[in-house]
Amino acid sequence: MRGNPPFWLPGVHAARRPFLLKRGKIAAALRTWFAAHDFIEVETAALQVSPGNETHLHAFATELIAPGDERQPLYLRTSPEFACKKLLAAGETRLVDFARVFRNRERGALHHPEFTLLEWYRANEPYETLMDDCAALLAEAARAAGTKEFSYRGRTVDPFAAPERLTVADAFMRYAEIDLLATVRGGQGDRTMLAAAAKKAGVKIAADDTWGDIFSRILAERVEPKLGEGRATIVFEYPLPLAALARPKPSSDKVAERFELYACGVELANAFGELTDVDEQRRRFEAAMAEKQRIHGERYPLDKDFLVALSQMPPASGVALGFDRLVMLATGASRIDQVIWAPVAEQ
Repeated sequence: MRGNPPFWLPGVHAARRPFLLKRGKIAAALRTWFAAHDFIEVETAALQVSPGNETHLHAFATELIAPGDERQPLYLRTSPEFACKKLLAAGETRLVDFARVFRNRERGALHHPEFTLLEWYRANEPYETLMDDCAALLAEAARAAGTKEFSYRGRTVDPFAAPERLTVADAFMRYAEIDLLATVRGGQGDRTMLAAAAKKAGVKIAADDTWGDIFSRILAERVEPKLGEGRATIVFEYPLPLAALARPKPSSDKVAERFELYACGVELANAFGELTDVDEQRRRFEAAMAEKQRIHGERYPLDKDFLVALSQMPPASGVALGFDRLVMLATGASRIDQVIWAPVAEQ
């Protein structure tokens, strides 16, 4: 936070050091787990042609200047996803990246402009396998930190307990009494129906909120605070309008193969059964960038090389886990800055 003393003051560092030492132990334990399960650790470039094409993620822009003074706009990645999928297209089958990523307009107790995403992929394996991976990594992190529980703001989780698995539709019905999938038709969200349901549930919305905005408001106010209490929660089968880079569930015209992992009310991971339909992925990217232009007045280019690679990528599943947040929960830290060795300075 602005006005806080510098992290390098000896007294400040001494208070943070126990968290940071445990961070190292957790990272080592997770690397050992991935190696034991035949994953190859890769290192992908932070500079990318496109930082990602999600409506509400904001990137840092820069410029590559060639020796001949030719200039090319580049971005610091918001995720290593595009590069990792190119490696899947190249023939890798199990890979993991402890990736430093960058997101603008984000800073707070759980957000930092530069942080670590632990991202891993399995070719030719179902996304349910990633749910088992997440459960195993929670336990590994706890053992490395020497703790029997995760904690954050008065909530606790047993990291050794099997996570609860709950569909998004069931979570909305249980915690907000909203029949979410009744508002999804033909792969699109019916704003009028969801707005009426939100109003009935006492969730305030704005006149220009889209279906996705209303979903996010309900999720943040009524659902997320209830997730991951006592044990972790995996919410899966996200509605198709929020599929992002996930493929549709084969037996449904309403949901996608996407899940998120929560512990102590904190979102830890986001996973997909990966979409490999190039035309559909391009359509989603273009729609997201049009919405970004409407809301934020900017858009990011598409990585055309990624779309070509996607056409050659095998069926796969992938997940991104916020490593710093995992360390926070495992160590009992109250702010993400406490578990980052050298936080980005604020003037």
